[in-house]
Formats: sequence, C-alpha cells, structure tokens
Amino acid sequence: MAYDSIRLEKGMYQTSGRSFTQVLESIDPSEQYQGTALEGLDAFQRQLKRFDIHVKGGASDPVEKFFRSMDSAVLFPEFIARTVRAGAEDHDPLPSLLATTTVIDAMDYRSLYAKSDKESLAPARVAEEAEIPSVQVKIKEQLITMKKRGRMLVASYEAVRFQKLDLFSVMLRRIGQFVQRELVGDAVDTLINGDGNTGTAAPVNAVGTTPISGTSGTLAYDQLVEFWGLFDPFEMNTLLAASGAMVKLLKVDELQNPLTGLNFQGSGQLGSPLGAALVRSDAVPAGKLLGLDRRYALEMVKAGEIQVDYDRLIDRQLERAAVTTMAGFSKICGDAARVLTI
Repeated sequence: MAYDSIRLEKGMYQTSGRSFTQVLESIDPSEQYQGTALEGLDAFQRQLKRFDIHVKGGASDPVEKFFRSMDSAVLFPEFIARTVRAGAEDHDPLPSLLATTTVIDAMDYRSLYAKSDKESLAPARVAEEAEIPSVQVKIKEQLITMKKRGRMLVASYEAVRFQKLDLFSVMLRRIGQFVQRELVGDAVDTLINGDGNTGTAAPVNAVGTTPISGTSGTLAYDQLVEFWGLFDPFEMNTLLAASGAMVKLLKVDELQNPLTGLNFQGSGQLGSPLGAALVRSDAVPAGKLLGLDRRYALEMVKAGEIQVDYDRLIDRQLERAAVTTMAGFSKICGDAARVLTI
C-alpha cells in the first residue's frame, strides 16, 4: 500500500505491544523505499511528508496544520511523544548507568539474582568424576517497584493553533528532559539503597575510615585510587556526583592536566578520572561519590515508552495531553556499585 493512501485512525495507538510507528511500518514498510527519494524516512515521517507538515526549522508549520483533516490529526499524539522522547534523550546519562533494559507488558516484575563474588563464580578445579560446583540463579523475593510519572500539558487549541511547531517542540523537549531527570533519580536511589531485596544496597566507604585514607571532608587522588581498588573483580567505569562533590573532584591536583582543561573549556565534557566516565547528577546525596561498573550494576524495567493520551488530543484538539512513563530499576550485582562519603 502506498504511503499516501493509508487510512489513519485512532485504533492504531491501541495495538498491544506495538507503537503507532510500528503499526504504520507493518502497513507501509520502509524497506520498499530503498533507492527512492523517500529512503531514510520511517513510516511516520512519510506521513508528515504526505500532509506536507514541517516540524523543524524557521519554516516549520503552525500547530493547526495537524488538524486540517482527521487523518493528519491522528499523527499529532505521535509527534508529541517523539518530541518528548527526543528531549529525554538529550544529554541522557541513563546509558552510562544501565547494564540492560527490560520491557514488560505487566504491572509486576521480579528480576533474577545470583551470587556475584569471586568465590561463587570463579571456575573451580574439578577432580576426575568429582561434582562441578554450581551457581544458583534465583528469582528475587521482592517485586521491582514500578513508578508511574507524568505531566499534564494543558492548552486550548485556540491558544496554540498559530504557534510554530518548532517553538512548541522546545516546550515538549523540556518536559522530556525533566521526565528523564526523575528516572535518573530513581536509578541513583536504587544503586545506593537497593531495590528492596536483601543484599542489594551499595557498600559505603568514608574518607578517613579504613580502608580509605585521608581526612573527612577532603578529597585527594590517593582516596580515589583506594576507592577504585575496592571494586575488584568489577571495574569502576562510571562515577556520579552532585555539583558540590563534583567541584571537589575536579579540583584534585592530579586531574588538572592541560588536556583535561582544554576538553572541559572547549566542549564541556568532563574528564575521566581513573578511566571512569564522570556524570553530574544532583540525585546523588551531597558529599558523596557513586561509583559503579555499568556492565553489571543495574537493570531498567519499563512498561513501554513515553505515552501520550491520544483520544483527547485528536477529538478535542489538544486541550489536555497526559504525558506519562512507567519504569523501575533492579540491582543486578549489589557490589558492582559503591558509595564514597567525602
């Protein structure tokens, strides 16, 4: 079926387990456009082209362009969802924290658990006809807490109908940014305090308390090296801190080399102390550093992508739009994340 003859309807948002774009792709596969002028566009973008809707740049169309027909109005919730997701993905630190992401179609979820220490996982030397030691993989006792977060966007059609989509997108991306900030906060809380199951809270060490040297309230390179050494057999490849602790970290003499300064001044990219990616997040408690091995520390569990209330958007021409997401986090290896109190 040609992309310009597809009948669009609200029911395309209600297909279980598939997004609006996935439903469109099943009707109008992108593969059939290889070698044509439409190559590189997905099914949703081809529908924007069909109705001549420009969503970016100075020549972007007003919001009312979506509502000039019932077919084009059906595209509006997907436009909002995509724009909010784009805002969520801008400067998104979650990929630096996650080992894996699990998408579920339910309210309840239990993750897997197995001992992760060297004694349990190291291959043992096995004598002839002797039993091979086992590692048990179990289901966690406690359900993962799924939190639903959202924001209601309230605006009458008359208030925004003549506003350019490019400007409208700025506000939507801002909503997405704050949705993602809350998810990062939930991830940090799980990394530090655990997911409710025994043994999932992060070990805590303090400057000035064995095995970390120094004086409480100060931070030097020695303490960073000692903290790094506690991760064996894991690797500290991500380090998070709130603004105050990050300032102390960046003032460590050994991290103030010319290349680090040029990178920070020229691009805003933070250095990598001991090879760890630095992430600034005010979700980390003041005066603490959160180190982790992102390959083994955390699982994100989510019930689909960011959702938008489509009925009200289409039938009542915007009025109120509910933007929601549902997600939770599970610790995989409890000691793959550690806290250093300065």
